[in-house]
Amino acid sequence: MMANESRQYTSELPANLYYAAGVRELDRIAIEEQGIAGFELMSRAGQAAFDALRDLWPQARELCIFCGTGNNGGDGYVIAAVAEKAGFEAHCVQVGDVEKIQGEALIALNHAKEAGASFESFDPEKPYRGDVVVDALLGTGLTGSVRELYAQAIVAMNDSACPILAVDIPSGLCADTGTCLGSTAKAQATVTFIAMKQGLLTGQAPDYVGSLLFAGLEVPDEVLQQVAPSATLLSSRDVERWLPPRSRLAHKGQNGHVLVIGGDKGMGGAVAMAAEAAGRVGAGLISVVTRPQHISPILARRPECMVIGVDEGEDIALYLEKADVIVIGPGIGQQPWGQQLLRQALATDKPLVLDADGLNLLASWHQQADVMSQRVNWVLTPHPGEAARLLGSSVEDLMKNRFDAVSSLQQKYSAAVVLKGAGSLIASPQGDVSVSNSGNPGMASGGMGDVLSGVIGGLIAQGLALGDAAACGVWVHGAAADRATEQTGQRGLLATDLMPHLRRLVNQAGR
Repeated sequence: MMANESRQYTSELPANLYYAAGVRELDRIAIEEQGIAGFELMSRAGQAAFDALRDLWPQARELCIFCGTGNNGGDGYVIAAVAEKAGFEAHCVQVGDVEKIQGEALIALNHAKEAGASFESFDPEKPYRGDVVVDALLGTGLTGSVRELYAQAIVAMNDSACPILAVDIPSGLCADTGTCLGSTAKAQATVTFIAMKQGLLTGQAPDYVGSLLFAGLEVPDEVLQQVAPSATLLSSRDVERWLPPRSRLAHKGQNGHVLVIGGDKGMGGAVAMAAEAAGRVGAGLISVVTRPQHISPILARRPECMVIGVDEGEDIALYLEKADVIVIGPGIGQQPWGQQLLRQALATDKPLVLDADGLNLLASWHQQADVMSQRVNWVLTPHPGEAARLLGSSVEDLMKNRFDAVSSLQQKYSAAVVLKGAGSLIASPQGDVSVSNSGNPGMASGGMGDVLSGVIGGLIAQGLALGDAAACGVWVHGAAADRATEQTGQRGLLATDLMPHLRRLVNQAGR
């Protein structure tokens, strides 16, 4: 959904992401240095949220607005005033000590009263209803656990069985990490203001944010330039930049040779999917080193591949030397066969993408300095379980702050790192972090990671820097899954369903 010219919000999200503290600093600069009154910003926020509500739920006429005692509650009071003037019925449920409300929030409260909104103190025993419930309880400043009264109010909102619009952020969600700090409002839509908070896009956030909308509140670009972003959000514009149209003189040698290594007994499909994905994103040549019994099936599926069968302990130096980039891990297992192949690959100076059991082997070898050989030209693509093993941590601790986790992995292994999951995070070799919000729950099926590793390898082969290839690959991979589910839905999505969409997406530049 796009905003029309009369609306002050959009579904197109800005590229720069910020910590909550950074957004507060932007707010301060806008008020103190640009002379924009704080209540003016609050009024713009409330109007933008109301515009979004009216567009999302055009039949709604009765609003139940849960208001806290801070500026987030002030936004809620503005919504109540605007709604009443538009002919809606706005009922404000006040949570917390109303006597603590001050500043712009108090002005907004008085405006809501003057407009005719109704008010009551929150009662945990009472059910609440409305055509739409507005969550204006807790803003981005929440860092500790949600206090009991607010937790009860959040439960009441969620139990209302009504659609919830979250103002700036769903109450209970950490704006920096995307983790739930106790009870958390489960919104159908969230309108966030001034700048994007990084925690809205990863961790547990995708289950609570709903449709994410943005309202910049007319804060000038010169304000936004005064605070450095903490991360960036990937989009199709990045793909167009990284993958411009090819020269008409291009030949296969210019598009790189990918060597995919893996597929122990019974796992030949993993290496086959990685190899095909590398080809579908444009690699010039693809070789596969796998178990001998997988040669015929792979060639039958993809005769364009060169497939080499390898038994225990064989030297693959010749094939490693011919490759421009190595993808290793899909289906490789953790037995001596896979260990021997991984050691040979790690001993080269070729760019390398490491996935699946290759990561688990690396985690078990982390005390052996010779294994990594001071390698810096590689990409690691762990899911949270693999990432926790690589860091010697637990999945529970890692998921408390995925941003810290991906940065820790990057620093520990001197690699570009993809931390997979809803809102995948990518850390470049320089330490810059990007977020991808492409993809959907249909990707929770076998083989998706194998396809991703092949995609990244295929992009490296074409000359993309490791961090760019990782970021581009993650976005394209997720976008292909989104396209593959447009007509048929998410359940039943298979990794190989992505292949035709991968090809279309990497050719979108110049369209």
